Amino acid sequence: MKGRVLVVDDDLSLAEMLGIVLRSEGLEPSFCSDGDKAIDAFRDSKPDVVLLDVMLPGKDGIEICRQIRAESGVPIIMLTARTDTVDVVLALETGADDYVMKPFKAKELVARIRARIRRLEPETVEMLNIGDLVIDVAGHSVRRDGVGIMLTPLEFDLLLCLA
Repeated sequence: MKGRVLVVDDDLSLAEMLGIVLRSEGLEPSFCSDGDKAIDAFRDSKPDVVLLDVMLPGKDGIEICRQIRAESGVPIIMLTARTDTVDVVLALETGADDYVMKPFKAKELVARIRARIRRLEPETVEMLNIGDLVIDVAGHSVRRDGVGIMLTPLEFDLLLCLA
């Protein structure tokens, strides 16, 4: 299972370690250490999963998560030292799919990444049309009468199950 992983973290030693671990597990990491450059890195690398720190120079991880979620349903795993419940809830409500606190076990993180990638594997149906509702399965987007509808990943999955 090959998967592209964008790591957005300003801790260069952690990013280097993640690169080694991800490559050894057959994943393709790319890196960004600056919040202001994260969206461009996301668009350029077209990752299958984003690992995103909360505390970054420039834009913080919550704002980056919000921006990524506005244009994509790609899975986002927050990878951060912030352990307060308020931070966890904020990240998840902003659109993150998972929240892993530092320090973490590399094997567990890889398992979480693989679980997210498994859910992205190609499905037989690319687009579903139900009345005036169009569901783009591959693009994780929903439109009604041509107007985009913002859904969390969980809401999108539920809509697919019910469609």
